[in-house]
Amino acid sequence: MKKHDRLEGSGHSLIQEVNNTNVPFGTIGIWFLGQESIILKGAGVTIYIDPFVSDYLERTHGVARLYQTPLTPEEITNVDICLITHEHEDHLDPGTLSVLVKQNESALLIAPAFCRESLLNIGCDPSKIRDADTERSLSLFDSRLKIQAIPAAHEELETNEQGQHRYVGYIVELNGVTIYHAGDTLIYPGLSELLRGHDIDLAMLPINGRDFFRTNRGIVGNMNYREAAELAAEINVDAVIPLHYETFTGNSEHPGNFVDELNEKHPGLKCHVLARGERFVYVSPKAFLE
Repeated sequence: MKKHDRLEGSGHSLIQEVNNTNVPFGTIGIWFLGQESIILKGAGVTIYIDPFVSDYLERTHGVARLYQTPLTPEEITNVDICLITHEHEDHLDPGTLSVLVKQNESALLIAPAFCRESLLNIGCDPSKIRDADTERSLSLFDSRLKIQAIPAAHEELETNEQGQHRYVGYIVELNGVTIYHAGDTLIYPGLSELLRGHDIDLAMLPINGRDFFRTNRGIVGNMNYREAAELAAEINVDAVIPLHYETFTGNSEHPGNFVDELNEKHPGLKCHVLARGERFVYVSPKAFLE
């Protein structure tokens, strides 16, 4: 067995671990599934963000990821909320979501309006889909969870005729912790100011960047690791987690470069590089105050 092969049954064990994790106020349970796929758990609520664990891209486009996923779509049975940042198939993964919605019938899906047709085509119940609204927040589960969509520029800010954004990130307030999952985005004018107004504890930022050659191959880019480090410092977060690296050949980055950049330029800023399938419990400055 290769060191990155997934052990049989490991996905079920991961799901059981998520279900059994109950963290105190001011903390949040986090699991990294690769690329920008994240599970969040707190206050009895389980959130999936951009779940991408199927082989759909490889089967349909011949694009294989560089690692074995820590679970399969069939093993995902504990979704309360699923957040989708945009329609690209490593974020809105038809192979994962078509199974997820069948196994989690009560789960609510929140995604940009641009994603609605794709979600309907893969069998999502229209009554369970809500458009990501960058103008107002959404309060759920008796106000235990607050979600605010944030415009993202991948590589530009794009809106439809109704002014709805094609790409978004999310600010999630749960269990006394405020998390920003950026989705795919560049840094655009006003983003830092917008984010500073939300008193973010933990930022999750893409680091894979962009360049002339990837653009020529039709690969849409993100902020690079230097820009991500500077953004995290500018918005005064307590900690940062890098995302969107080491998934596809030719569109990758080494997370160690991000860590080195922080260590050199912003040594007081906490950082955690997550192993795929790892449980990481983030502890905010508000935890254990009583």
